[in-house]
Amino acid sequence: MAEPIEAVLIGAGNRGYEAYGPYALAHPEQIRFSAVVDPHEGRRQRFAADHGIAPDRQFASWEGLYAQGQIAEALINCTLDRMHLASTLPALDLGYDVLLEKPMANTLEGNVRLVQAAEERGRLLMICHVLRYTAFFSTLHQILASGRLGRIMTVEHRENVVYWHMAHSYVRGNWRSSQIESPMILAKCCHDMDILYWNLGPVRRLGSFGSLSHYRPENAPPGAPERCTDGCPAADECPWYAPRIYLHDYTGWPVSVISEDPSLEARLRALETGPYGRCVYFCDNDVVDHQTVNLEFASGASGTLFMHGHSHEEGRTMRYDGTRATLRGRLGYGFGDSIEIHDHLTGLVEEVDLAAGGFAADGSGHGGGDSGLMATFVRALRSELGGVEGLTTSRESLESHLMAFAAEKARVEGGIVSMDEFRQRAEGLGTGL
Repeated sequence: MAEPIEAVLIGAGNRGYEAYGPYALAHPEQIRFSAVVDPHEGRRQRFAADHGIAPDRQFASWEGLYAQGQIAEALINCTLDRMHLASTLPALDLGYDVLLEKPMANTLEGNVRLVQAAEERGRLLMICHVLRYTAFFSTLHQILASGRLGRIMTVEHRENVVYWHMAHSYVRGNWRSSQIESPMILAKCCHDMDILYWNLGPVRRLGSFGSLSHYRPENAPPGAPERCTDGCPAADECPWYAPRIYLHDYTGWPVSVISEDPSLEARLRALETGPYGRCVYFCDNDVVDHQTVNLEFASGASGTLFMHGHSHEEGRTMRYDGTRATLRGRLGYGFGDSIEIHDHLTGLVEEVDLAAGGFAADGSGHGGGDSGLMATFVRALRSELGGVEGLTTSRESLESHLMAFAAEKARVEGGIVSMDEFRQRAEGLGTGL
């Protein structure tokens, strides 16, 4: 029996601690963490305690880790977007194979540099495009690849961000500003761009529209203070009233993000002093709250991606129209997931068995995608995938990022972006040409 993969975790926050750490605890025969990096002492020690990591393998910075040379086979990087480039390049240089959270980097140049560096050094750089590893999307992909729908002519893909998630992550939270982290179309929808590329192939050209329309000071209720805890007169009518979102018995995500101490008193203090207690109309946010991307694929198919932060529930919905049948799908992360095929010839509607795709909806995050991703990363490191880097190479993952940056360019500057020209210019940024 093969020894478990020895790995290092950088970033023991939400994704590192709650998504990838539990997989190692559940599958100690596959992978174990022998070192952890996080500047926050509490998070670092919490992860170390769970995984039995010795004090001399606990680091406050990735510089401290890399000063030791390569001390494990693999490295999982769960830092914030803006830190990905600086924290990953040295790992590739030292010889680590890397699982990197999406998006790869918050700049176009940074994304290309990472892919080029991995290719030049012959290292595995696998991106956390977890949707590919869900039962839902693996089944959907197999249906499309089988030709069941005939030639695909149009696709509509919707990323429906529930209103409180929009407020938590993209108004009050870490991804509120494209100047600090990434444009929302990259941070939220490089997943969706990856799925579209996986299913339909490369895009020939695209255009985009969108803006920040609602979460602005001029839309604040009369008399609203800068913090929800300062006696807001609209508290009873406001869906984004922070105490209603964060001060209740549930302490999982996103409540777990606002305070290391889950007690009600600590969470109240966090709302009184931290970013998550701010009125959604008085934050330093600049990312869009709605955006559409119109896509023309090289295959001749046309598509539209909708992203918005005003949904009543979290989930993705989609429709693929082919010459033989129409597919309609809904992914709500285990709650009402469904795919149905409407046959043009017979008029019959087929309800598809989502277990047929090869991955199980096992209760882990992203509809089972988190555990599917980790299992595939381990298999790739053990060369059990026939030489294939999981279901996607870093070069393939780059395509979704290029699509997102091109969409943002089209949204801000107007006009239509030719993807062939955009790819060529991007590759030159990475090489310094």
